Amino acid sequence: MTRSLAQALDAFTPGLPLAVAYSGGADSTALLLACAEKWPGQVSAIHIHHGLQAAADGFEQHCRATCARLGVPLQVLRVDARHAPGQSPEDAARSARYTALRQAADAAQPPLRHIALAQHADDQVETLLLALSRGAGLPGLSAMPAQWVRDGITYYRPLLAVSGAELREDLRARGVTWVEDPTNADEQYTRNRIRARLLPALEMAFPQFRDTFARSAAHAVQAQRLLDEFAAEDLARVGQPPQIARLRELGRDRQANVLRHWLRRVHGTVASAAQLEELLDQIAACSTRGHGIRLKVGAGHVERQGAVLAWYNP
Repeated sequence: MTRSLAQALDAFTPGLPLAVAYSGGADSTALLLACAEKWPGQVSAIHIHHGLQAAADGFEQHCRATCARLGVPLQVLRVDARHAPGQSPEDAARSARYTALRQAADAAQPPLRHIALAQHADDQVETLLLALSRGAGLPGLSAMPAQWVRDGITYYRPLLAVSGAELREDLRARGVTWVEDPTNADEQYTRNRIRARLLPALEMAFPQFRDTFARSAAHAVQAQRLLDEFAAEDLARVGQPPQIARLRELGRDRQANVLRHWLRRVHGTVASAAQLEELLDQIAACSTRGHGIRLKVGAGHVERQGAVLAWYNP
């Protein structure tokens, strides 16, 4: 159910001290103000300077001025967020952000282990629509988690039930200013096209879409948890590395589930749908000792080594 900012903060119980990833935009400004008021003296801010546009220096100056006014300690980290060939600009920036957040958390005294991010209900809808457009499975349809642990740091998204409009209205009512990233209006980025074109149409056709989409994502999370439980049991049965004969005792869908689990949890890689289907076909055909398997899967290769499957990254 969509909430107000006040309701979301009432339900937010992070570990302290808490850092807020602060860009200077409306969303992170609303989150920083609310957290600083709720836990005075326990909140700091981290600003990531991506260096990708001329306005970035102005963002940093705004963040410094706001944090000085609030009495909130601020760390500023500069990163190289340029994308490599074949990598999307969004993925490159996201990876650089998380690396910088971890560095800032480790550098703090004492080290920070709790960081809040300002993604809200509209961001969650955009994430779900992007996943649908890519034909994602349950992990993608689960959208963004409200809380998770990465590199020993607990991250929180307390605003996932709050709309972007609600956050801006709260800031306007308080006379608080924020910066607008000009790239947010650039519709060459798919997420921006969704925000500019699809969300207004959804608002007109299905006014409660934020709530209903959130419920669908929650159902996907629940279903994925069940699949993970089955996969863990099946992986214990087929062994690590998986024994081909024991894999063949499972139905094709359970083979796919346990192989995805093995690749993701043990090797940190994800097979495409086409790669996984080809691997399953090879397992089905693998009825003799002489049948070899060597396929590109995820970031590496799966090959048959005697009675088992092995994954390696050459």
